[in-house]
Amino acid sequence: MKKVLIIEDDPEIIHLLEIHLKDLHCEVIAVTSGEEGLRKAIDTVPDLIILDIMLPEMDGIEVCQKIRAKNIQSPIIMLTARSEEIDKVLGLEVGADDYLTKPFSVREFIARVKAIFRRQKMGATIDSGGSSQKILLFGNLTVDIEMHKVTLDGQKVELSPKEFELLVLLSSNPGKSYDRSKLLNLIWGYDFKGYEHTVNSHINRLRSKIEPDMSNPKFILTTWGVGYKFNEEL
Repeated sequence: MKKVLIIEDDPEIIHLLEIHLKDLHCEVIAVTSGEEGLRKAIDTVPDLIILDIMLPEMDGIEVCQKIRAKNIQSPIIMLTARSEEIDKVLGLEVGADDYLTKPFSVREFIARVKAIFRRQKMGATIDSGGSSQKILLFGNLTVDIEMHKVTLDGQKVELSPKEFELLVLLSSNPGKSYDRSKLLNLIWGYDFKGYEHTVNSHINRLRSKIEPDMSNPKFILTTWGVGYKFNEEL
């Protein structure tokens, strides 16, 4: 049974989400403030966090930042009533894996939850091209697929689930270019048209953690007019 933490101050939305999550055989924990949500995330380390941006005491962006600072890598879906792009991008920049803008359809919500659970079940061996390699070495960068661990110069690199999945996919297939739509489909597990900037945000976050020079990437290269690829010359 998957454990899902809902951090949302609207009781009607909580009730709606609870009904459908329980239909998916999830154990649901619901809290109504940012501070309480942060405490629950630390105490329970859930399989999924549904996090509203507008919360009393501590907003969702700060909650997300503090969750990731505690090295809790539970997938996070952010909810926002705002339509401004900056809120969505900021949510992704601080470590959220996905977001929904209110009002959202129940079907869309369920699809995204199922996609996250499907990716968890499949694990990190996404599209590895049939390779049986468990540890990938690229100079000072090591990707241990089985242990779900990345090190740079011998130091562990803390990655969110989606950042790790992106790195595994790209590094398992050096030189193969993936457009943003393909990455959305492979990593998020369903059609996500119109949200290509989600890929850009995650690639930028990943680069900021592994690239010595963001302006001149060594590992993850931009394929102009296409998307991204892992440097095949390493």
